[in-house]
Amino acid sequence: MAQKEKKKVDKESERLQKEIDKVVNTKVEKKKDKKEDKKKDNKKTEKKAEVKKESWWHGVKSEFKKVRWPSKKEMVKYSVATITFIVFFALFFYLIELIVYLIKTM
Repeated sequence: MAQKEKKKVDKESERLQKEIDKVVNTKVEKKKDKKEDKKKDNKKTEKKAEVKKESWWHGVKSEFKKVRWPSKKEMVKYSVATITFIVFFALFFYLIELIVYLIKTM
């Protein structure tokens, strides 16, 4: 009786060991597959990066062609308007500060 039970246990342990080996082997194979996939992806991304750089420069060049650059007359006009705007608001805030200071000192 004990020998029969021992044989059953041995068979069961062998079966379990085989299942464990299968699981371990599939995990190892998956890891190998992932490593190979990463290598392939790295090669693809390198190629894509080169293509992206070329297309980016091409896009920049084409956008610069579309830009309408201002003439000298327009540049002078915009510069004067900007400087006038800055001076006006500088004086405006200076006067506010001066008024606040005078009110506090009285």
